[in-house]
Amino acid sequence: MDLISDKKGEKIVLTDLREVSLIADYFVICEANSDRQINAIVDNIRVEVKKDFDLLPYHVEGMGDAGWVLMDYSSVLVHVFNPDLRAYYDLEGLWVTAPVLVRMQ
Repeated sequence: MDLISDKKGEKIVLTDLREVSLIADYFVICEANSDRQINAIVDNIRVEVKKDFDLLPYHVEGMGDAGWVLMDYSSVLVHVFNPDLRAYYDLEGLWVTAPVLVRMQ
C-alpha cells in the first residue's frame, strides 16, 4: 500500500478474495490521475517488490496511456486505473462479497 501512496496513488483498496474466488488471494486496487502517475506506481511496485522479495510479476497487462495496468503476482493482483476506467470496470462492485481489509483515501 505504501508503494502506491509513495507515488501519490489514491483510493487504495485491498480485498481478500480467498473465500470467493480461485483466481487470486488478494486484489489491490488503486487509481492515479495521469498516465505518467500510473507508470510511476507500476514501476515503483516492480522495483521495490523485486528488491524486498526477489519477485517479479508473472505478467503485466495494459499501459499507463491505456488508463490501466494489471500486475499479476500470482496470489496478489494489482490493478492501477485512471478514475474513469476504475468506475467503468467497478471491480469492487463485481467482487462485493470479498471482504475489504484496507481502504486508504
